[in-house]
Amino acid sequence: MRTIAFVTQKGGSGKSTLASSLAVAAKDVGERVCVIDLDPQASLLSWRKTRKATDIGVIPANIGKLPAVLKELAKKGVTLAIIDTPGADGAASMAAMREADLNIIPSRPSIFDLWASAQTRAALKTTNSDFVFMLNQCPPAQQSARVDAAIEALEEMGGMISPLVLARVDYQEAARHGLGVTEINPHGAAAVEMRALWSSIKRRLARAATKPATRKAA
Repeated sequence: MRTIAFVTQKGGSGKSTLASSLAVAAKDVGERVCVIDLDPQASLLSWRKTRKATDIGVIPANIGKLPAVLKELAKKGVTLAIIDTPGADGAASMAAMREADLNIIPSRPSIFDLWASAQTRAALKTTNSDFVFMLNQCPPAQQSARVDAAIEALEEMGGMISPLVLARVDYQEAARHGLGVTEINPHGAAAVEMRALWSSIKRRLARAATKPATRKAA
């Protein structure tokens, strides 16, 4: 089983929205997915209650039980666990960072989000955890200068994963109906973005699996 976590020291970066649509995109191509909600706001638990299908599990967990929960999911044949964390520095985020095979730091192209991303990167360095940045909720093309500046800043801090995810109505509509963007508008631009994001994450996880297993022992 592979485990990814969405982590950032700032709220409003779209972690829960990304986690729900990514879970669906991965399920669409054969992954057995379970989402672990560590956020006290329990947004993903609400998403699961709205969702009619039972193909993606969403379970609450606390930091003390997280390792045991992950072991149990692996025993049940889950192939991908996605951890959603609170938008703040704290024990829950640190626990997820330690357990994840890959931590994804979503950032909007704003200076406040970039500062928060730098703080998250510093926390991840203390746990010797693998991480990658991604840009989320990007503005339209006419504001590309701000996006270019954000890309440069994140690349300097440790590298980005593609694609850029734009601010699109489909993401909010899908979340509101308990769906992923690949379900609410399978041929839309948001669906294309999410399928590409899962492909990039899958490649990154595969590369990490070939490296010496030093992180978990750190």
